[in-house]
Amino acid sequence: MSIPLRRSLREGNPSERGAVYDGKGVNFAIFSAHAKAIEVCLFDRSGKNELDRIKLPEYTDQIFHGWIPDIHPGQLYGFRVYGDYEPDAGHRFNSNKLLLDPYAREHYGELKWDPALFGYQLDHPDKDLSFSDVDSASFMPKCVITDPGHKNFRHPRTRWAETVVYETHVKGYTQQHPHVPRKLRGTYAGLANKHVLEHIKSLGVTAIELLPVQSFVTDQYLVDHGLTNYWGYNTIGFFAPETRYAADTDDPASEFRRMVTACHEMGLEVIMDVVYNHTAEGNELGPTLSFKGIDNLSYYRLMPDNLRYYINDTGTGNTFNLSNLRAIQFVADSLRYWTNEMGVDGFRFDLCSVLARERSGFDSEAGFLRVCRQDPTLSHVKLIAEPWDIGPGGYQVGHFPPSWAEWNDQFRDTVRDFWRGEARANALAPRLLGSPDMFNHSGRQAWASVNFVTAHDGFTLKDCVSYNEKHNEANGEGGKDGSSDNRSYNYGVEGPTDDPDVNALRWRQCRNMLATLIFSQGTPMILAGDEFGRTQGGNNNAYCQDTPISWVNWDIGEEEESLTRFVTRLLALRKRFPILHRSRFLTEAYNKELEVKELTWISAGGGEMSPTEWEQAQCFGLMLDGRAQPSGIMRRGADATLLLVANSWHDVVEFHLPVAEGGAWRLLVDTNQPEAGAKIEQNKFEQKHVYMVTGRSVLLFELLDGSNAGH
Repeated sequence: MSIPLRRSLREGNPSERGAVYDGKGVNFAIFSAHAKAIEVCLFDRSGKNELDRIKLPEYTDQIFHGWIPDIHPGQLYGFRVYGDYEPDAGHRFNSNKLLLDPYAREHYGELKWDPALFGYQLDHPDKDLSFSDVDSASFMPKCVITDPGHKNFRHPRTRWAETVVYETHVKGYTQQHPHVPRKLRGTYAGLANKHVLEHIKSLGVTAIELLPVQSFVTDQYLVDHGLTNYWGYNTIGFFAPETRYAADTDDPASEFRRMVTACHEMGLEVIMDVVYNHTAEGNELGPTLSFKGIDNLSYYRLMPDNLRYYINDTGTGNTFNLSNLRAIQFVADSLRYWTNEMGVDGFRFDLCSVLARERSGFDSEAGFLRVCRQDPTLSHVKLIAEPWDIGPGGYQVGHFPPSWAEWNDQFRDTVRDFWRGEARANALAPRLLGSPDMFNHSGRQAWASVNFVTAHDGFTLKDCVSYNEKHNEANGEGGKDGSSDNRSYNYGVEGPTDDPDVNALRWRQCRNMLATLIFSQGTPMILAGDEFGRTQGGNNNAYCQDTPISWVNWDIGEEEESLTRFVTRLLALRKRFPILHRSRFLTEAYNKELEVKELTWISAGGGEMSPTEWEQAQCFGLMLDGRAQPSGIMRRGADATLLLVANSWHDVVEFHLPVAEGGAWRLLVDTNQPEAGAKIEQNKFEQKHVYMVTGRSVLLFELLDGSNAGH
């Protein structure tokens, strides 16, 4: 096999990275600024037998490249890279280690932990300064040559202001779903199931955000302890879909595309949680799987005064070097691939502050952020930052540039604090308005604040009202893992209880936090299963639990179904009234022409909030007048006037509704009456101007005038 391949070997094209099939052969191109030579290693279909090694013949602009004939889709391959092994100089080349192509579209086989995976001798006293001559190919997954995917996607392109995000996990969401065939549970095909997508769509959700689905590694520590990397935040294949989620393991990419197409047909966008801040190779004591052996000095941030060691702004051992042009290009190429060839509509970037770090620290004009803003593809997809890391100055909520949205953890913390009685009106008020104190600059709009009360990391909503303490015993770390700052409250009993009063209060608090989330300006994100009170038994760090602890339990009762109906109605109201999801930030400015204010803060006495009341109030209202908008902007329901009332006090409060000349208030929502609210909306016209607001409850009223009072 090797003789004809070498006779027909051509120089190929350096501009197309990775392995690109053209119908007659494959063009290989791989960047390395410091390697001396690179070989392509071909394997049989079992992945066990190496058939040939072919040295790439050309080196152009730091790209090794070559075209090899008679290689077809399905061929397994890897790279061996030759260069200096000088850890003190930042170089860790070791041709004994088979390396994954960073641009590989598919992986075959699983990584098997073995000392051969490490570039050094594990038992040597000098550790990573030593050199390992053991071949690692037997323990490595292999890359797969693939056919180019189809590009005929019909992206829903939902406006940011109308977006509602639903965060979920491919496997955990369907692993126990009764309507998904057993052989498809936990897979891309399972998520594409009609019953699954109909439930998500029926809620009023517009976008599904998937926890990492790019090929990732389970850490050796977890394997040794019988656990797994369930969340997937340990990526090694940034172009390859994770095969463990594929029902058709021979073609995971096509199955992923079919899932995306099914979502699009339902009007649902697909957002991927992506991890470009680090890779699965760890620090100087980690394995050599890909980037470390291709060009360690270029791909990773190393300590300037000692290149042997890695900067660890991620807490995972290494930090990807987004100050390097080729590293930026690699990430941008990956994002474009998932958009153009896999159909994805947006990305949520894990520890995104890392991606905006220059040598001087975080920079809102960092190279990577600028590339995304000007890129003809990436500038039109949804970009969501997790705006923090553990490095110096790593907390950057509100500091990303225009066109980016950001997870707003201050919304989460404030809402949780308010409903457990630890925060007052002055703290909650800006969160209800899209956090203008953080995001209203540089032409950014209210949707830039991605509001959430819960996410994959931390308590579920039901656990937030059921546990004072985390219960992570199953993780095997003695309860030391996971945050202890949960801002939760168990209302007298730790965990499940038969006490009807405690349970009634817990369900109402769930409704309160969901109503606060959905009726706030900004982009709401709901954690999958929170719509019916999913629990993880108090585990707030289920990253390693591929078990029923993390899987969504679809065996739900009447209370759970009631909460689902409630969430559906809240999202329908949000959609019905544009004043609840404006793009621009709302203001208290008085419109002289219409004699109205866009927003007015109302005290329980019915007047505007005083400075003293701001500091003390636990019951207050926000009146939104949809008429006070820029002229020329007209939408259905845009002129509605709404009153949102929140009472975190545990007692009933006599709330005086603002006097409405010629009209009256109709109750739309009362979290103390979750089922009655719908009937009130349809059948009752609320005439009285005093409402007894139950302790710990949220209400929403609509102002009716003479023309719509009977409707």
